[in-house]
Amino acid sequence: MPDRATPSSASPLPAPPAPSPGDSLTIAVVDPSRARAAILEEGLRAVEGARVVVIPDTADLLDRLSALSPDVVVIHLESPSRDLLEQMFGVSRLVERPVAMFVDRTDTPMMQAAVDAGISAYIVDGLRAERIKPIIEIAILRFNAFARLQRELSEAKSELADRKLIERAKGILMSAKGLTEDEAYKQLRRKAMNEKRKIVDIARAIVTAADLLG
Repeated sequence: MPDRATPSSASPLPAPPAPSPGDSLTIAVVDPSRARAAILEEGLRAVEGARVVVIPDTADLLDRLSALSPDVVVIHLESPSRDLLEQMFGVSRLVERPVAMFVDRTDTPMMQAAVDAGISAYIVDGLRAERIKPIIEIAILRFNAFARLQRELSEAKSELADRKLIERAKGILMSAKGLTEDEAYKQLRRKAMNEKRKIVDIARAIVTAADLLG
């Protein structure tokens, strides 16, 4: 028999290590219908080593998922209302896990909302046991690819912000001390080495001090 999740006051899920299709996975199945959940469980038995936990309703769902901390979330909604779909999309944004969602009907705005929410697999009228395992595997791969792109974008933005900060700090030193750009950078680098800090941290301190002094 599958485990059943219990309510919890836990906070939203922290970012987990990225799962892989071959891992032993804890899979949360969110479905108010026991009959439909059984179809999902049957299909998930093909996922080797999977632990399936059924959550039979959507009340306090985020807290319950936080308590469970699953590797993958599978949601099935029969004829879902727009409000319920939007609630599930909100959960998808917060759990930072691969989410596969099965719905019996949808429309173009809802499909777009699913994409915007980061739903890894959005399946319309396709709940069949033999399809579950490949859908879960695809959901994991899509989630990991999207997470990698997000991480690379975040790192690129951070590097650009650091470069701008260093350029501004060099400009402050050049203006205050009559240095060339190369001399200003060498001073930043020397101070960073002496204090065993990053150049960007020294630059941030210089910019902050300049801002305070007006």
